[in-house]
Amino acid sequence: MANCIRCGRQLPGFSFGKKICQWCKHHEAYQRGELADDAPQPVIRRPWIRSGESTITLTHIFFGINIAVYLGMVLASGSPFQEFPGNELVQWGANAGELTLSGEWWRLLTCVFVHGGLLHIAFNMWCLWDLGQLSESLYGRWTFGAVYLISGLGASLASVTWNPHVLSVGASGAIFGLAGALIAAFKLGEFSLPRAALSGTLRSLMVFVVFNLIFGAASGVTDNAAHIGGLITGLILGVLIALIAPQQDHAPRRVAIFLATIFALTGCAAALAHHYDLPLRLGRASTLPENDPANQIAQFRKLVRQKPKFVPAHIALAKAYIHAGQFGPAETELKRALELDPRSTEARLHLGMLYLDSNRPQEAKDVFSQAVAQEPDNSDAHFGLGLALAAQQNDQAAIEEYKTAARLDPQATGINYNLGVSYARLKMYDDAVAAFLKEQKQSGDNEQLETALAQAYQANGLTQQAEAARTKAAQLKAAQ
Repeated sequence: MANCIRCGRQLPGFSFGKKICQWCKHHEAYQRGELADDAPQPVIRRPWIRSGESTITLTHIFFGINIAVYLGMVLASGSPFQEFPGNELVQWGANAGELTLSGEWWRLLTCVFVHGGLLHIAFNMWCLWDLGQLSESLYGRWTFGAVYLISGLGASLASVTWNPHVLSVGASGAIFGLAGALIAAFKLGEFSLPRAALSGTLRSLMVFVVFNLIFGAASGVTDNAAHIGGLITGLILGVLIALIAPQQDHAPRRVAIFLATIFALTGCAAALAHHYDLPLRLGRASTLPENDPANQIAQFRKLVRQKPKFVPAHIALAKAYIHAGQFGPAETELKRALELDPRSTEARLHLGMLYLDSNRPQEAKDVFSQAVAQEPDNSDAHFGLGLALAAQQNDQAAIEEYKTAARLDPQATGINYNLGVSYARLKMYDDAVAAFLKEQKQSGDNEQLETALAQAYQANGLTQQAEAARTKAAQLKAAQ
């Protein structure tokens, strides 16, 4: 059976000598202005339908992959109705800046097939089912697949550019890419359908895009950077296809468009990796398990050797040493960080806490005093100075520092407990009880807090309350 030389549709039987189908003749007449806008269009078999072609579309395949990955995550975690934690999302291929931009580039694509929970995947699959089938029917199978995957890459790259330290998952960026490509196609493509039909579909696409972007911005947790990145990538692809390769037999042109887009995205990724090089390598090392301090120390030491003037690497190495109980090397690294950057309050605070843990309160006091002088509104600096003063039995001065720290950061935990301890030492038991109860309300109950509360009650002559607190402390200890 012969095919139309314009669009590839199969011509009716016994079409001897005919080379152009009725659909294309009607379309060309419309382009010449010989037909009215609302002239009915003949319904003829679509050009992308081939004899014997499988009824399973690429949309179905993408849909199935997303569902299969989600079911795998559910079986692995046993939580079908809860949000998956970040560590599980990373294991299944989430887009994480520290990992993606430091070599695990495959995450830019795998994250498109990973979802954070049931509602997340349900909404995305609903959108994919509708927009996917429309896009595939317009562009054909392989072009649709390329637009979807490349838009997903563009979305992931935009996400990691805007939020390099935030996990990103989901098919929504690629779906926005389909919407962008369709908008470009309906705006720039040639269709002999009535103008009203096209404008209605275009209007629906615009509403979809605007509504979801506004909803994403209002929710505060939606990755709108991925949505915008996917939308822009899809728009670019749609415009280029409509202007350069509108027909499906323009396969070489479409391949060139896709390769050029991938090349541009690759260049952006390389530039981004170079821009975030040191912070991302530091962040990657920080993701190592805390129960493996030796590996963390080795990674941070390697980074320090490569970039000896990178202050955050010295601080991170010092923290790893502290976690491993190696206070001497930690002190050396923190002092080196302060030599490189005397204004580094973070290094100064860690050094002060190290002195406290090493029972060197005077040195701690000096360091925290410098931190307070450098940043008077730093709650941690005042809290550390209070701890150093308390360690020197100067509880009255410590109380003032604790109060300042609590005023600067009312939500901070631990301050009121230490405030209560200093009040108790000064035999100001009513104030001590009030501080302990405030700490209990802020950070929850624990054995240490109940024991201190019992002692304050007892010293204040409140025997019944003291006994209740001791009983609660014993219960909390037994529950540990």
